[in-house]
Amino acid sequence: MKAPLDAPRSLLGEALAWCSGIAYVLLLYIVVLSTGRELTGMRLLPAALLAVLLLPLALRRPLPALALLSTVSFAATVRAESAMAAGQRVMGIVPLVQTQAWQIASLQAVLTDLTVGWIAATRSRRTAIVAALVALGVQIGGAGYYREGSSSFLTALVFLTLMMVTAWTVGRSVRERHQHTADLRARAAEQAVVAERLRIARELHDMVAHSIGVIAIQAGVGRRVIGTQPSEARNALAAIEDTSRDTLAGLRRMLGALRQTVPGDGAPLDPAPGLAELDVLVERAQDAGVRVDIEWRGERRSLPTDIELSAYRIIQEAITNVVRHSGAPACRVAIDCREGDLSIEITDEGRGLSGLPGAAGYGLTGMRERAALLHGEFTAGPRPEGGFRVAARLPLPVAVT
Repeated sequence: MKAPLDAPRSLLGEALAWCSGIAYVLLLYIVVLSTGRELTGMRLLPAALLAVLLLPLALRRPLPALALLSTVSFAATVRAESAMAAGQRVMGIVPLVQTQAWQIASLQAVLTDLTVGWIAATRSRRTAIVAALVALGVQIGGAGYYREGSSSFLTALVFLTLMMVTAWTVGRSVRERHQHTADLRARAAEQAVVAERLRIARELHDMVAHSIGVIAIQAGVGRRVIGTQPSEARNALAAIEDTSRDTLAGLRRMLGALRQTVPGDGAPLDPAPGLAELDVLVERAQDAGVRVDIEWRGERRSLPTDIELSAYRIIQEAITNVVRHSGAPACRVAIDCREGDLSIEITDEGRGLSGLPGAAGYGLTGMRERAALLHGEFTAGPRPEGGFRVAARLPLPVAVT
Protein backbone atom coordinates (compact mmCIF):
# COMPACT_ATOMS: atom_id res chain seq x y z
CA MET A 1 0.00 0.00 0.00
CA LYS A 2 1.41 3.38 -0.98
CA ALA A 3 2.06 6.09 1.52
CA PRO A 4 -0.12 9.24 1.28
CA LEU A 5 2.72 11.24 -0.33
CA ASP A 6 3.65 8.55 -2.87
CA ALA A 7 0.65 9.10 -5.17
CA PRO A 8 1.26 12.85 -5.78
CA ARG A 9 4.96 12.18 -6.31
CA SER A 10 4.16 9.44 -8.80
CA LEU A 11 1.78 11.69 -10.73
CA LEU A 12 4.35 14.48 -10.75
CA GLY A 13 7.02 12.14 -12.06
CA GLU A 14 4.65 10.87 -14.74
CA ALA A 15 3.83 14.42 -15.85
CA LEU A 16 7.49 15.42 -15.96
CA ALA A 17 8.33 12.32 -18.01
CA TRP A 18 5.68 13.16 -20.61
CA CYS A 19 6.75 16.80 -20.72
CA SER A 20 10.33 15.69 -21.27
CA GLY A 21 9.23 13.40 -24.12
CA ILE A 22 7.28 16.20 -25.80
CA ALA A 23 10.24 18.53 -25.37
CA TYR A 24 12.36 15.96 -27.21
CA VAL A 25 10.01 16.11 -30.18
CA LEU A 26 10.01 19.89 -30.34
CA LEU A 27 13.76 20.32 -29.90
CA LEU A 28 14.51 17.59 -32.44
CA TYR A 29 12.46 19.52 -34.98
CA ILE A 30 14.35 22.71 -34.17
CA VAL A 31 17.81 21.14 -34.23
CA VAL A 32 17.46 18.74 -37.15
CA LEU A 33 14.39 19.33 -39.24
CA SER A 34 14.66 23.09 -39.50
CA THR A 35 18.16 22.77 -40.96
CA GLY A 36 18.41 21.64 -44.52
CA ARG A 37 22.12 21.28 -45.18
CA GLU A 38 25.18 19.36 -44.01
CA LEU A 39 23.62 17.35 -41.17
CA THR A 40 26.52 14.92 -41.06
CA GLY A 41 29.26 13.97 -38.60
CA MET A 42 29.52 16.17 -35.52
CA ARG A 43 26.54 18.27 -36.64
CA LEU A 44 24.33 15.33 -35.58
CA LEU A 45 25.70 15.39 -32.02
CA PRO A 46 23.02 17.79 -30.67
CA ALA A 47 20.31 15.50 -32.04
CA ALA A 48 21.94 12.52 -30.31
CA LEU A 49 22.22 14.37 -27.00
CA LEU A 50 18.53 15.23 -27.11
CA ALA A 51 17.78 11.53 -26.55
CA VAL A 52 18.40 12.15 -22.84
CA LEU A 53 15.06 13.97 -22.73
CA LEU A 54 13.28 10.79 -23.81
CA LEU A 55 14.93 8.62 -21.14
CA PRO A 56 12.47 9.34 -18.25
CA LEU A 57 9.47 8.46 -20.40
CA ALA A 58 11.19 5.35 -21.78
CA LEU A 59 11.92 4.09 -18.26
CA ARG A 60 8.40 4.74 -16.97
CA ARG A 61 6.31 4.07 -20.09
CA PRO A 62 8.46 2.28 -22.68
CA LEU A 63 5.59 1.43 -25.03
CA PRO A 64 4.30 5.02 -25.42
CA ALA A 65 7.90 6.19 -25.64
CA LEU A 66 8.53 3.75 -28.49
CA ALA A 67 5.40 4.91 -30.33
CA LEU A 68 6.46 8.53 -29.92
CA LEU A 69 10.03 7.81 -30.99
CA SER A 70 8.99 5.77 -34.03
CA THR A 71 6.63 8.49 -35.21
CA VAL A 72 9.22 11.21 -34.71
CA SER A 73 11.93 9.12 -36.39
CA PHE A 74 9.80 8.53 -39.47
CA ALA A 75 8.83 12.18 -39.68
CA ALA A 76 12.43 13.28 -39.15
CA THR A 77 13.70 11.01 -41.90
CA VAL A 78 11.07 12.10 -44.42
CA ARG A 79 11.31 15.79 -43.59
CA ALA A 80 15.12 15.80 -43.49
CA GLU A 81 15.33 14.10 -46.86
CA SER A 82 12.93 16.63 -48.36
CA ALA A 83 14.68 19.64 -46.83
CA MET A 84 18.18 18.52 -47.73
CA ALA A 85 17.18 17.52 -51.22
CA ALA A 86 15.62 20.91 -51.83
CA GLY A 87 18.75 22.70 -50.63
CA GLN A 88 21.33 20.47 -52.24
CA ARG A 89 19.78 19.94 -55.64
CA VAL A 90 20.22 23.64 -56.20
CA MET A 91 23.94 23.14 -55.60
CA GLY A 92 24.12 20.09 -57.87
CA ILE A 93 25.12 17.55 -55.22
CA VAL A 94 22.13 15.24 -55.22
CA PRO A 95 24.06 12.06 -54.14
CA LEU A 96 24.89 13.70 -50.82
CA VAL A 97 21.19 13.79 -49.93
CA GLN A 98 20.98 10.05 -49.37
CA THR A 99 24.12 10.06 -47.25
CA GLN A 100 22.89 12.75 -44.88
CA ALA A 101 19.37 11.30 -44.61
CA TRP A 102 20.87 7.87 -43.95
CA GLN A 103 22.92 9.21 -41.03
CA ILE A 104 19.85 10.84 -39.47
CA ALA A 105 17.82 7.66 -39.95
CA SER A 106 20.62 5.55 -38.45
CA LEU A 107 20.76 7.76 -35.36
CA GLN A 108 17.01 7.47 -34.85
CA ALA A 109 17.17 3.71 -35.49
CA VAL A 110 19.73 3.29 -32.71
CA LEU A 111 17.47 5.14 -30.27
CA THR A 112 14.47 3.06 -31.35
CA ASP A 113 16.41 -0.20 -31.01
CA LEU A 114 17.57 0.72 -27.51
CA THR A 115 13.95 1.34 -26.51
CA VAL A 116 12.92 -2.02 -28.00
CA GLY A 117 15.73 -3.70 -26.04
CA TRP A 118 14.42 -2.12 -22.82
CA ILE A 119 10.91 -3.34 -23.62
CA ALA A 120 12.25 -6.85 -24.25
CA ALA A 121 14.01 -6.75 -20.87
CA THR A 122 10.99 -5.53 -18.90
CA ARG A 123 7.88 -6.79 -20.70
CA SER A 124 6.46 -10.12 -21.83
CA ARG A 125 7.74 -11.92 -24.90
CA ARG A 126 4.58 -11.23 -26.92
CA THR A 127 4.66 -7.52 -26.14
CA ALA A 128 8.35 -7.32 -27.00
CA ILE A 129 7.87 -9.11 -30.34
CA VAL A 130 5.00 -6.85 -31.36
CA ALA A 131 6.97 -3.75 -30.37
CA ALA A 132 10.00 -4.91 -32.35
CA LEU A 133 7.98 -5.71 -35.48
CA VAL A 134 6.15 -2.38 -35.41
CA ALA A 135 9.37 -0.41 -34.88
CA LEU A 136 11.15 -2.35 -37.63
CA GLY A 137 8.25 -1.74 -40.01
CA VAL A 138 8.45 2.01 -39.40
CA GLN A 139 12.22 1.96 -39.96
CA ILE A 140 11.86 0.04 -43.22
CA GLY A 141 9.13 2.42 -44.35
CA GLY A 142 11.44 5.36 -43.72
CA ALA A 143 14.26 3.68 -45.63
CA GLY A 144 12.28 4.05 -48.86
CA TYR A 145 12.72 7.81 -48.66
CA TYR A 146 16.51 7.85 -48.56
CA ARG A 147 17.46 4.64 -50.41
CA GLU A 148 16.91 4.45 -54.15
CA GLY A 149 17.40 1.24 -56.09
CA SER A 150 16.77 -2.34 -55.02
CA SER A 151 20.38 -3.01 -53.99
CA SER A 152 20.63 0.07 -51.78
CA PHE A 153 17.21 -0.59 -50.21
CA LEU A 154 18.09 -4.26 -49.55
CA THR A 155 21.29 -3.21 -47.79
CA ALA A 156 19.35 -0.85 -45.53
CA LEU A 157 16.75 -3.57 -44.85
CA VAL A 158 19.39 -6.09 -43.76
CA PHE A 159 21.18 -3.53 -41.61
CA LEU A 160 18.03 -2.37 -39.84
CA THR A 161 16.84 -5.95 -39.27
CA LEU A 162 20.17 -7.05 -37.78
CA MET A 163 20.20 -4.07 -35.44
CA MET A 164 16.65 -4.74 -34.27
CA VAL A 165 17.24 -8.47 -33.76
CA THR A 166 20.41 -7.74 -31.78
CA ALA A 167 18.66 -5.24 -29.51
CA TRP A 168 15.71 -7.59 -28.91
CA THR A 169 17.96 -10.57 -28.20
CA VAL A 170 20.09 -8.67 -25.71
CA GLY A 171 16.98 -7.41 -23.93
CA ARG A 172 15.47 -10.88 -23.70
CA SER A 173 18.76 -12.28 -22.41
CA VAL A 174 18.81 -9.69 -19.63
CA ARG A 175 15.19 -10.50 -18.71
CA GLU A 176 15.80 -14.26 -18.67
CA ARG A 177 18.90 -13.83 -16.54
CA HIS A 178 17.00 -11.72 -14.01
CA GLN A 179 14.14 -14.25 -14.02
CA HIS A 180 16.59 -17.09 -13.49
CA THR A 181 18.20 -15.25 -10.58
CA ALA A 182 14.78 -14.59 -9.02
CA ASP A 183 13.85 -18.27 -9.43
CA LEU A 184 17.07 -19.36 -7.76
CA ARG A 185 16.43 -17.02 -4.83
CA ALA A 186 12.86 -18.26 -4.45
CA ARG A 187 14.00 -21.89 -4.60
CA ALA A 188 16.74 -21.23 -2.05
CA ALA A 189 14.20 -19.59 0.28
CA GLU A 190 11.90 -22.60 -0.06
CA GLN A 191 14.78 -24.96 0.67
CA ALA A 192 15.67 -22.89 3.73
CA VAL A 193 12.10 -23.26 5.02
CA VAL A 194 12.14 -27.01 4.38
CA ALA A 195 15.52 -27.40 6.07
CA GLU A 196 14.32 -25.46 9.10
CA ARG A 197 11.17 -27.57 9.33
CA LEU A 198 13.21 -30.75 9.18
CA ARG A 199 15.47 -29.45 11.91
CA ILE A 200 12.44 -28.64 14.04
CA ALA A 201 11.05 -32.11 13.32
CA ARG A 202 14.26 -33.77 14.52
CA GLU A 203 14.24 -31.68 17.67
CA LEU A 204 10.58 -32.51 18.23
CA HIS A 205 11.48 -36.16 17.80
CA ASP A 206 13.99 -35.82 20.63
CA MET A 207 11.41 -34.14 22.84
CA VAL A 208 8.79 -36.82 22.21
CA ALA A 209 11.31 -39.63 22.61
CA HIS A 210 12.41 -38.21 25.94
CA SER A 211 8.82 -37.83 27.15
CA ILE A 212 7.86 -41.36 26.12
CA GLY A 213 10.94 -42.68 27.89
CA VAL A 214 9.93 -40.89 31.10
CA ILE A 215 6.39 -42.21 30.77
CA ALA A 216 7.65 -45.78 30.26
CA ILE A 217 9.91 -45.60 33.32
CA GLN A 218 7.20 -44.12 35.53
CA ALA A 219 4.70 -46.70 34.31
CA GLY A 220 7.10 -49.50 35.19
CA VAL A 221 7.66 -48.05 38.66
CA GLY A 222 3.93 -47.70 39.25
CA ARG A 223 3.27 -51.28 38.15
CA ARG A 224 5.85 -52.68 40.56
CA VAL A 225 4.79 -50.69 43.64
CA ILE A 226 1.04 -50.36 43.15
CA GLY A 227 0.34 -53.23 45.54
CA THR A 228 2.85 -52.36 48.27
CA GLN A 229 3.35 -48.58 48.02
CA PRO A 230 0.19 -46.90 46.74
CA SER A 231 1.59 -43.38 47.36
CA GLU A 232 4.57 -44.05 45.09
CA ALA A 233 2.24 -45.43 42.46
CA ARG A 234 0.17 -42.26 42.63
CA ASN A 235 3.30 -40.16 42.22
CA ALA A 236 4.28 -42.20 39.17
CA LEU A 237 0.83 -41.76 37.64
CA ALA A 238 0.95 -38.00 38.34
CA ALA A 239 4.34 -37.77 36.58
CA ILE A 240 2.92 -39.70 33.64
CA GLU A 241 -0.06 -37.33 33.47
CA ASP A 242 2.06 -34.17 33.55
CA THR A 243 4.55 -35.45 30.99
CA SER A 244 1.78 -36.61 28.65
CA ARG A 245 -0.01 -33.26 28.77
CA ASP A 246 3.15 -31.28 28.04
CA THR A 247 4.06 -33.56 25.15
CA LEU A 248 0.58 -33.52 23.63
CA ALA A 249 0.47 -29.71 23.87
CA GLY A 250 3.74 -29.46 21.96
CA LEU A 251 2.56 -31.94 19.35
CA ARG A 252 -0.68 -30.06 18.75
CA ARG A 253 1.23 -26.83 18.12
CA MET A 254 3.91 -28.19 15.83
CA LEU A 255 3.36 -31.67 14.43
CA GLY A 256 0.72 -30.66 11.88
CA ALA A 257 3.20 -28.53 9.98
CA LEU A 258 6.00 -31.10 9.94
CA ARG A 259 5.18 -33.79 7.38
CA GLN A 260 8.41 -34.10 5.42
CA THR A 261 11.30 -36.44 6.13
CA VAL A 262 14.78 -37.01 4.74
CA PRO A 263 15.60 -40.73 4.20
CA GLY A 264 18.68 -41.85 6.07
CA ASP A 265 18.98 -38.65 8.10
CA GLY A 266 19.28 -39.63 11.73
CA ALA A 267 18.02 -37.42 14.51
CA PRO A 268 20.64 -35.81 16.77
CA LEU A 269 21.19 -37.48 20.13
CA ASP A 270 21.93 -34.31 22.13
CA PRO A 271 19.14 -33.01 24.36
CA ALA A 272 17.16 -30.06 23.03
CA PRO A 273 18.62 -26.77 24.26
CA GLY A 274 16.58 -24.15 26.08
CA LEU A 275 16.88 -20.66 27.52
CA ALA A 276 19.00 -22.01 30.37
CA GLU A 277 21.79 -22.63 27.84
CA LEU A 278 22.02 -18.99 26.72
CA ASP A 279 25.25 -18.58 28.71
CA VAL A 280 26.93 -20.89 26.21
CA LEU A 281 25.83 -18.61 23.33
CA VAL A 282 27.16 -15.59 25.21
CA GLU A 283 30.57 -17.24 25.67
CA ARG A 284 30.79 -18.26 22.01
CA ALA A 285 29.87 -14.77 20.82
CA GLN A 286 32.44 -13.30 23.21
CA ASP A 287 35.08 -15.58 21.70
CA ALA A 288 34.09 -14.23 18.27
CA GLY A 289 34.53 -10.62 19.44
CA VAL A 290 30.88 -9.66 20.11
CA ARG A 291 29.61 -8.84 23.60
CA VAL A 292 26.08 -10.07 24.32
CA ASP A 293 24.07 -8.42 27.09
CA ILE A 294 21.04 -10.45 28.21
CA GLU A 295 18.20 -8.73 30.03
CA TRP A 296 15.50 -10.83 31.69
CA ARG A 297 12.12 -9.27 32.27
CA GLY A 298 9.08 -10.67 33.95
CA GLU A 299 9.03 -13.93 35.88
CA ARG A 300 11.58 -16.58 34.96
CA ARG A 301 9.76 -19.90 35.03
CA SER A 302 9.77 -23.26 33.35
CA LEU A 303 8.26 -23.23 29.87
CA PRO A 304 7.22 -26.02 27.47
CA THR A 305 10.13 -27.63 25.68
CA ASP A 306 9.03 -26.53 22.21
CA ILE A 307 8.67 -22.90 23.32
CA GLU A 308 12.10 -22.86 24.96
CA LEU A 309 13.69 -24.60 21.99
CA SER A 310 12.25 -22.18 19.43
CA ALA A 311 13.19 -19.17 21.58
CA TYR A 312 16.73 -20.50 21.93
CA ARG A 313 17.08 -21.10 18.17
CA ILE A 314 15.78 -17.63 17.32
CA ILE A 315 18.24 -15.99 19.71
CA GLN A 316 21.03 -18.23 18.46
CA GLU A 317 20.42 -17.34 14.79
CA ALA A 318 20.07 -13.62 15.57
CA ILE A 319 23.38 -13.56 17.48
CA THR A 320 25.01 -15.51 14.64
CA ASN A 321 23.87 -12.85 12.16
CA VAL A 322 25.29 -10.14 14.40
CA VAL A 323 28.66 -11.90 14.55
CA ARG A 324 28.85 -12.67 10.83
CA HIS A 325 27.17 -9.76 9.11
CA SER A 326 26.50 -6.68 11.25
CA GLY A 327 30.04 -5.69 12.23
CA ALA A 328 28.70 -4.51 15.60
CA PRO A 329 30.93 -4.98 18.71
CA ALA A 330 27.93 -5.81 20.91
CA CYS A 331 24.27 -6.73 20.87
CA ARG A 332 21.46 -6.80 23.41
CA VAL A 333 19.00 -9.62 24.06
CA ALA A 334 15.80 -8.84 25.97
CA ILE A 335 13.60 -11.74 27.13
CA ASP A 336 10.21 -10.92 28.62
CA CYS A 337 8.17 -13.82 29.99
CA ARG A 338 4.73 -12.34 30.49
CA GLU A 339 1.45 -13.93 31.45
CA GLY A 340 0.32 -14.94 27.99
CA ASP A 341 3.42 -14.92 25.81
CA LEU A 342 7.19 -14.94 25.64
CA SER A 343 8.71 -11.91 23.91
CA ILE A 344 12.25 -11.83 22.53
CA GLU A 345 14.14 -8.85 21.13
CA ILE A 346 17.70 -8.80 19.77
CA THR A 347 19.15 -5.42 18.78
CA ASP A 348 22.54 -4.19 17.62
CA GLU A 349 24.08 -1.00 16.27
CA GLY A 350 25.79 -2.52 13.24
CA ARG A 351 25.24 -2.00 9.53
CA GLY A 352 22.31 -4.43 9.31
CA LEU A 353 21.76 -7.23 6.80
CA SER A 354 20.69 -5.30 3.66
CA GLY A 355 22.66 -6.17 0.55
CA LEU A 356 24.49 -9.05 2.23
CA PRO A 357 24.60 -12.68 0.97
CA GLY A 358 21.58 -14.95 1.22
CA ALA A 359 22.74 -16.83 4.33
CA ALA A 360 21.52 -14.06 6.61
CA GLY A 361 18.21 -13.85 4.73
CA TYR A 362 17.68 -17.60 4.99
CA GLY A 363 18.39 -17.39 8.72
CA LEU A 364 15.59 -14.84 9.02
CA THR A 365 13.38 -17.20 7.04
CA GLY A 366 14.10 -19.98 9.54
CA MET A 367 13.35 -17.75 12.52
CA ARG A 368 10.09 -16.62 10.94
CA GLU A 369 9.15 -20.25 10.28
CA ARG A 370 9.74 -21.23 13.89
CA ALA A 371 7.55 -18.42 15.17
CA ALA A 372 4.81 -19.23 12.64
CA LEU A 373 4.71 -22.90 13.65
CA LEU A 374 3.94 -21.82 17.20
CA HIS A 375 1.32 -19.32 15.98
CA GLY A 376 3.56 -16.46 17.05
CA GLU A 377 4.76 -13.24 15.46
CA PHE A 378 8.15 -12.34 14.02
CA THR A 379 9.62 -9.09 12.72
CA ALA A 380 13.09 -8.15 11.56
CA GLY A 381 14.51 -5.02 9.99
CA PRO A 382 16.73 -1.98 10.37
CA ARG A 383 16.12 0.43 13.25
CA PRO A 384 15.48 4.13 12.59
CA GLU A 385 18.35 5.10 14.87
CA GLY A 386 20.69 2.62 13.16
CA GLY A 387 21.48 -1.04 13.54
CA PHE A 388 19.17 -4.04 13.24
CA ARG A 389 16.32 -5.45 15.31
CA VAL A 390 14.90 -8.96 15.52
CA ALA A 391 11.74 -9.49 17.59
CA ALA A 392 9.51 -12.51 18.19
CA ARG A 393 6.45 -13.17 20.28
CA LEU A 394 5.58 -16.78 21.14
CA PRO A 395 2.17 -17.40 22.76
CA LEU A 396 2.23 -19.62 25.85
CA PRO A 397 -0.22 -22.49 26.40
CA VAL A 398 -3.05 -21.86 28.86
CA ALA A 399 -1.65 -24.40 31.29
CA VAL A 400 1.60 -22.42 31.54
CA THR A 401 -0.04 -19.04 32.08
